Amino acid sequence: MSSVANDFKAERINLRASKEAKDLIQRAADLLGTTVSAFIISHAYEAAKKVVADQEILLLSNRDRDRFLMALENPPAPNEALRELLRAVPGQQ
Repeated sequence: MSSVANDFKAERINLRASKEAKDLIQRAADLLGTTVSAFIISHAYEAAKKVVADQEILLLSNRDRDRFLMALENPPAPNEALRELLRAVPGQQ
């Protein structure tokens, strides 16, 4: 269990579950020798970290990374579509 399961008393989360889900979670917690609350918090916390990382971290191949960095270092000149877009935004010219 992660250390977050030991610090879970600071905030409260309420949830409802089917009897089947509750019984299975209870069984899993018992098998690990922990409480249902600690089991749920630990596993939900790890799942949440993975979801956030998957959404916030962009993995690129070496080729794509090099192309991305090149575009940042040497951006193309604005085309007419970009100039038109900027004219449509107040305060941008």
